[in-house]
Amino acid sequence: MTTPPVWMDDADVQKAIRNAWPQLVHFLSQHPEWVLGKAKQLLPGVALNEIEGTASSHEKVSLVLDMFLKAADLNAPVFKAFVQSVCMECNLPMDLEIVFMSVSGEGHVTQGQEDLKGASAWFPSTPTRLERRRPCSSPANNNNGKQSKQQRLDSAERYRQLITTSMLQRYGMSRSAEATEPKAQPSPFSQTFVNLVIRQSKGGRMRERGEKAKEAPIAPHDTEEHRNTTLRLSELFESVHMGTTKVVLLLGKPGMGKTRLMHKICQQWAEGDLPQFQLIFFFEFRQLNLIQRKLSLQELLFDFFLRPEDCPDAVFQHILEDTQHTLVIFDGLDKFVENVQLPGPPHTCFPDPLNPLSVSDLFASLCLGKFLPGSTVLVTTRPKIVPGALLKTDTLLAEIWGFDREKVEEYVGYFFRQHSLKEKAIAHLKSNGKLLSMCYIPALCNIVCICLEYLLLHDAGRVQLPQTMTQFYIKMLLTFIGKDQKLRTLSEEVDLSQHEATLVGLSELAFKGLEGNKMLFYAGEVPEDVKDFACLYGLLVSFEVKTSNGHTQVGYTFVHFSLQEFFAALFLLTSKTVDGNFLKQKFFLRSKWMMKREARVPFTENCHVFLSGLSSQGCQKFLSSLAGHCEDQVQERQDIIVQMLKKLGDASLTGPRIAELCHCVHETQDQELARHVGKQLNFRYQFRNFRLMPLDMAVLAFVISSCHPHLVCLDFVGCPMEVDYLDVFGSCENIKSLSFKSRRCGNEFAAVLSKTLPKIKCLTTFQLAGGNISTPGLEDLIRAFPNCHQLEDINLQDNRLKGQEMIKTTEIFSTVAKLKKLDLSYNELLVSTVLAFSRAAAGCPNVTELHIRKDVLTVSFTSQSSKSQRLKKEGIKEEEDVPKPSTLILRLQDCQFNSQWAEELAEVLQSCSHLSEVDLSGNQLGDEGCSKLMKMVPRMCISGPLNLNNNQLSLKSIFCLLNSMSLCPNIVKLKASVHHETAILTLIGKDIAGGAQPRSSSFITALSSTGGHLLGATARKICLTDNNFQNGDLKNLCLALRRCTGVTELDLSKNSLGDPGVLKVAELLPHLNELRSLTLDHNNMSMDGAFCLVQCFADLEHMTSMELCLGSTQKILLTFGERMSPQMLSVTSEHQRELLDSVPNSIHDRCFCLKECMMDLKDVDRLFKRLSTCSGLTKINLSGNSLNDQSVERLLKFLPYLNSVELLSITESKFSSHCVCLLANSVNQCKRICRVEVRSSENAFLHFVKSKESQEICCRLTDCGIGKCEITELCPIFKKCDRLAELDLSGNHLGNEGLRCLLEHLPRTHIPCLIKINHNGVSQDGILHLAHVFATCQNVAEVHVSLCSEATLLITLVREDKPQKILSMKQCCFQAKHLALLSTSLSKCLALSNFTSANNGMMLSSAEDLLRALRKSKGMLRIGIEEPWVKDESIIILLKLAAEVQGNITAITLRRDQALFVVEQEFPRQEEKVESVVSRLHQCELEAKGVCFLPKLIEKCRQLWALNWSQVQFTNAEAETISDTLPHFPSLKKLGLTCCSFLPPGMEHLAEALHQCHTIEDIDFSKSEVGMDISALMNALEGKLHLKSINLGSLNLSNADILNLTSRLSAMPLLKRLSLNKNRLGGESCSHLAQVLKNAVHMEKIDLSHNKIDDAGMKEIAMAIPEMQSVKQIDLSNNSIGSAGGQCFVEALEHSENLEVLKLSGNNIGNETLEKLAPVLPNLHCLKVLHLASCGFDSEGVVCLARVLFHCPQIEEISLSENSIGHKGAMALAEHLPQPSSQLRKIELKVCGLSDCTFRSLALGVSQCPLLEEIILSWNKLGDESALELAKVLSRMAKLKVLDLDNNYITACGARRLTKELAQCRGIQIIRLWHNQIPSDVEQKLRKEEPRLHFAFF
Repeated sequence: MTTPPVWMDDADVQKAIRNAWPQLVHFLSQHPEWVLGKAKQLLPGVALNEIEGTASSHEKVSLVLDMFLKAADLNAPVFKAFVQSVCMECNLPMDLEIVFMSVSGEGHVTQGQEDLKGASAWFPSTPTRLERRRPCSSPANNNNGKQSKQQRLDSAERYRQLITTSMLQRYGMSRSAEATEPKAQPSPFSQTFVNLVIRQSKGGRMRERGEKAKEAPIAPHDTEEHRNTTLRLSELFESVHMGTTKVVLLLGKPGMGKTRLMHKICQQWAEGDLPQFQLIFFFEFRQLNLIQRKLSLQELLFDFFLRPEDCPDAVFQHILEDTQHTLVIFDGLDKFVENVQLPGPPHTCFPDPLNPLSVSDLFASLCLGKFLPGSTVLVTTRPKIVPGALLKTDTLLAEIWGFDREKVEEYVGYFFRQHSLKEKAIAHLKSNGKLLSMCYIPALCNIVCICLEYLLLHDAGRVQLPQTMTQFYIKMLLTFIGKDQKLRTLSEEVDLSQHEATLVGLSELAFKGLEGNKMLFYAGEVPEDVKDFACLYGLLVSFEVKTSNGHTQVGYTFVHFSLQEFFAALFLLTSKTVDGNFLKQKFFLRSKWMMKREARVPFTENCHVFLSGLSSQGCQKFLSSLAGHCEDQVQERQDIIVQMLKKLGDASLTGPRIAELCHCVHETQDQELARHVGKQLNFRYQFRNFRLMPLDMAVLAFVISSCHPHLVCLDFVGCPMEVDYLDVFGSCENIKSLSFKSRRCGNEFAAVLSKTLPKIKCLTTFQLAGGNISTPGLEDLIRAFPNCHQLEDINLQDNRLKGQEMIKTTEIFSTVAKLKKLDLSYNELLVSTVLAFSRAAAGCPNVTELHIRKDVLTVSFTSQSSKSQRLKKEGIKEEEDVPKPSTLILRLQDCQFNSQWAEELAEVLQSCSHLSEVDLSGNQLGDEGCSKLMKMVPRMCISGPLNLNNNQLSLKSIFCLLNSMSLCPNIVKLKASVHHETAILTLIGKDIAGGAQPRSSSFITALSSTGGHLLGATARKICLTDNNFQNGDLKNLCLALRRCTGVTELDLSKNSLGDPGVLKVAELLPHLNELRSLTLDHNNMSMDGAFCLVQCFADLEHMTSMELCLGSTQKILLTFGERMSPQMLSVTSEHQRELLDSVPNSIHDRCFCLKECMMDLKDVDRLFKRLSTCSGLTKINLSGNSLNDQSVERLLKFLPYLNSVELLSITESKFSSHCVCLLANSVNQCKRICRVEVRSSENAFLHFVKSKESQEICCRLTDCGIGKCEITELCPIFKKCDRLAELDLSGNHLGNEGLRCLLEHLPRTHIPCLIKINHNGVSQDGILHLAHVFATCQNVAEVHVSLCSEATLLITLVREDKPQKILSMKQCCFQAKHLALLSTSLSKCLALSNFTSANNGMMLSSAEDLLRALRKSKGMLRIGIEEPWVKDESIIILLKLAAEVQGNITAITLRRDQALFVVEQEFPRQEEKVESVVSRLHQCELEAKGVCFLPKLIEKCRQLWALNWSQVQFTNAEAETISDTLPHFPSLKKLGLTCCSFLPPGMEHLAEALHQCHTIEDIDFSKSEVGMDISALMNALEGKLHLKSINLGSLNLSNADILNLTSRLSAMPLLKRLSLNKNRLGGESCSHLAQVLKNAVHMEKIDLSHNKIDDAGMKEIAMAIPEMQSVKQIDLSNNSIGSAGGQCFVEALEHSENLEVLKLSGNNIGNETLEKLAPVLPNLHCLKVLHLASCGFDSEGVVCLARVLFHCPQIEEISLSENSIGHKGAMALAEHLPQPSSQLRKIELKVCGLSDCTFRSLALGVSQCPLLEEIILSWNKLGDESALELAKVLSRMAKLKVLDLDNNYITACGARRLTKELAQCRGIQIIRLWHNQIPSDVEQKLRKEEPRLHFAFF
């Protein structure tokens, strides 16, 4: 485009046109039609056809305007006319309009316009609006339009001058004036403006969010880089792009100078420093709060800012037309009481600016560009309160950070410029870090200077400034008053009495303002005295308040909002109108981030801080003087604040609230409170994503330092802070962990921090992550780290360190003494860097692990200094300690290593002499790199895995690895798969490879680790799965395997070998002498291949097991074994050889398993012919093979030829009823069968004995659907078997008829047998028939029947002709006719010895008939009746029932809790004349009492020796009746009244009767209620010379009772058993009891458990123990015996040779007592039971005990539950418990913290106890690994009956394995698995499969 010619004389105008011409082209390109029309009108002779055809509007307009410019010299009026048309008809921007109006020459150019002409050249070119405010005018209206437009321009210019003048008057002074002397008496708060630190922020940071959501940690590679950029004031608007409305959101905390900055902006604009703005409007929200009505935009601008002197409508129209040069300032949005709700999106229609709106809507419309679109809106607010809709992407966010250290000095210099104290003041601030931190806040800096000036002027020698913000405000106030009172020295106290009322009034005004969200007060609202006082000292300032219609009023406001809050806090603590509850409501912590939404937010900012500061004890005198000297009231309110601060501490507090809380605590200056808060925060302070002011850091340092000696953790993430003030943390020596995460952390930050770190004496963890550190900063840190003497963990993640910089960090490997971890992840990692770190790690003995993977780099260390300190502490010289070589783990994963780096990498590995693991996975070594590495492997010192996974290896590398294994004996394991890209070599040290024994010192561990046999050489394993070996590869594989000597485990699974491949591997087996297992899973093997392997199994005698599964998941496992070599036996001890003898020899325990294989008769023949040739075959398992009847029959014919088989299992095969009979008949086919078990017609187990013939046979056919027909077929089979000892037909369908059939055959065989017919549908008729058989058939000895849910029916047959018969019937629901038949049948049974009827519907009358019917010729008969009415009937009725028996009563037992009544009688009966009895008992009295039966009862009780009653509540009459009869029982020896209750009269009768029973030997009153005074009972014991046993447990005996009792006990020479458990026996009682025990030479049992015996009492008892030579049982469980008492007691046991039971559980006797017990136990030759549960000992104590147990084989029961056994203790038990002579039957290890890692050896150890019957392992942490170990040894424990695994971590997998092994364990009765991690459906399935598994709690 052509440049405009210089055709005008005025050079400035020409220059302006030249600059503005491109902008005019850009503007008119939006109206090409109008431009073409003007060209046709003004340039009629010019051809425009070509131009009209141009597509681009911009190009079209540019060509037309060029024509006008070319015609300018020839026809200047044409150009002028065109310019005039443009100005008048188009809506030009104001800057263009001024320039071209001057060119047109229309109107008079004013001085203001002259000024604007020059300014227009400075305006940047900006895009204009697309719309037009008015349509283009027609030529007829041009003259009027010109005049109107010029008038608007003139009015706008005058208004601009008016605003400029006003701004200069209010805020302005020339720059030269700022340096001159101020006015004579400036306000104390007059502040010279010092530039503030302003940081520009990214808009995304301040989005509306919750407090916790915003505090997210910075992840690695955080894009936080330079989130804040420092701005100069002149740059604040430069980044605002003109054209659309832009909002500048300026944030700043209170006191940062936001309002002062706004005034400075107004001043600078008025002085011409902001030329981009033509007009500026300034509003304060504290004044806008006073507007109660709706306003139009014009009213807001003119009535509440500045009204134009003339033509307001023209000025307003001009403002609307030229909005892009308008700046609107809103100061103090946080003080706005209305809620800002922004309207719809900006693209909606524009509202009419003349319509009235609320202030909130006007503000919102301006921000969104609905009013004055294109203008700039500047808003200031606190960071806490921000309308969310303002946080748009095009909103400029900036934050005022206040002062930095340089600006503080600048401000102080200005403040003290009239005094000679300037240098002193600056020096004082520099020397006081806490004071300097306050000065970073401009408002506080002003107050500090006020106080400092006063103190320096009055006493320059000693300046003691306040420590807190509150104290400064108090000092400031006192300073003002002190100046007024003209105090000369600081020692003079300020008299507040004369200002008390004024200060109270000012405080009340401040508080009411806060309550009403007011900062501005009208003159009428401020009392005159308050106004005079506050204005005098500058506390209040006055100004004009704009009202409607241009009126003004005088308003007052506090000079700063914090001052209002200070006085409001004074009001809350001093006013008499405030109570405690109101004060609590007003005290709360502010959140750092609050969005101003619909909900009201608190108006205050620092009121809670001032309240905290005023609660300090140092403020009490000041507050009391303002509160009318009400010190108690002030103290009470101060205490409330302190208590609330204590409650506010919580570990869940986020960083902002922690900072607020620290401010409050610091204000109190209460270190005890700081410690309390630190404890509540768990001494952990975490801050996320908000700025920390220096004052925040100072108060935090105060709280941290006050927590000493507690160690604290400090964590900063994304928190801007002043670098110069980091040294404040140097004063916090108790910081344990210090963490910084921010991109702002650069070299300067590191340099300052490096000076601070050594000062933190307790620092152990340091993190500086996500920063921007280069060489200088890193060097500073590296120099600092060695001086941090406790430093253990260094984290320098994500600091953009380069390779060479990373390598520099290796310098600290050996310089930081206690370093344990170094993290350099997410920095630049090159291959050279990785190698450099590897070399450094190899050369540093302290490095234990180097882990590098992609961007992750961590180094772990071991601290040598800590070891030396520990040795020194224990008195061991370091050189005396046996040196153990430290090991290094190298994990170099995904490090881009290729074959080129392989040799250099190998050299690094070769240079390290202590590698324990090398991981090179995820690299690109390839076959070539692998080959290079393998050549160097023999020279490497690696004791662990070498991982080459994911290195692009092929089969070539697999053979290379095999070759290395054949050449290098150090390689003990190879695992490689081409398909899975895995390749791992495991190496061991050369000493172990040379034949050294396993490192474990435990013989049991070595034994268990090899499956029961010990290896003379180190085991070697090869796992080559998923490699798809072809024929040629397979041949090479076999050759390579033959070269690998000593291979013990070989896994060739998933290689598609097929039958030929399997055959080749089978041919290899004889050459692999050390092979222990071979796995060939998933190799597509057929039945022919299986028979090939079976032949190998028959040929190779050292093959111990073969497991073949040919189903959908093929599984083939072969295991091998060998006998222990003589050399191994020579190195074992005698004890270890005994253990080896007890371990079954693996060579003879050969197992064969075939699963999921479809076999016909030919296959069965083929299989068993080969198996019959296998020597030593003990177990055969055929599972899921679908055998039919013919196959089973054929199989059974081979049984006699399987000479060594002990178990044949046929599982998961559906058997027919005929097949069940065939299996049952197997006992007649093979004499070695001892047990046949068929479950659910699916699983069959045949057990064999080793001898030629079994002595007893057990046949269990459960849940097989056997009915009458099947039992008919089975009975002849049972008849043939004369060795049948148990027959179990439970869960079948026999019914009554089947039972009859069975009873017709079996009793005739005269075979002793137990028959179980549970759950067979037998009814009452069947039971009655059984009762008849029981009564008539002599060899039926016992019958137990129950028809409840248990449905039990047990029959015991014996060979004896006249056995003692027992009949038990439970819940049979008999009717009267059934009971009558039962009585008739039983009356014929004269051999009956015991009959029990429980809940059979037997009423009292039926019971009487039964007792009369039952009799026998000679012997004892026990009759027990358990029915509900037994609980309810009186004692008299029950005694009357007892009188109905036919024999001599020997014992009567009554248990109310069980509703059980038992009478024992003896036949033949000895009779006595009734008359003599009646005469003795006075018949008349008996009739009167209703006990006429007593003579009859007494007659039958002449032989009564035992009376046992329980849970009986005796009435006085019943007690009297019993008392009357007791003396008439001459044979009574035992009286048991347990859990009974007596009234006092009844107890007296009983005691009197007991006194007359001289022959009684056993008395049991335990758990009975005998009244408050039991002296009568004690007196009844006097003279009982024959008494042998006394049980007075749970009677709550007092010391007096014990004293009374001991006086009676001393006269009982025959006493053998004494039970005083669960009483209140203490030390005093023990002293009396000990005297008795010393003389009790016959004492055998003493029970003092559950008392309060302490060490003193125990020592008394211990003194009596040596005298009790006959004692057999001592129970002292659950007392308060400690270590001292325990030691005395066990020492006293040394000569108790007859002791059999010792129970000390529940006493905290500790390891020391066990150490004393250890030498005593071997002397207790009779000891069988030892209970030490919950005794407070640990693994060391268990080790001590276990060593002694080896010498105590006679012990049968041990309880060590609820002790911390630990791994060491478990290993000791495993090693010392097992021995062939051990009598151990029960071991209890409940709640011992046992886990899988500790249990393996223990399981093997307990399995070597030959008589073990019960193992309790409940409430531990045993998982599937433990279950598998138990399953392995279950079959070895022949005597085991109960295994308790309740409440462990066993899953379905472990439970299934136990179920599988349980089939081989005949003797186990129950395995408990309640509350494990087994699904309920699996529990049900396993329970059905194996009934001996219990999953319920009961």
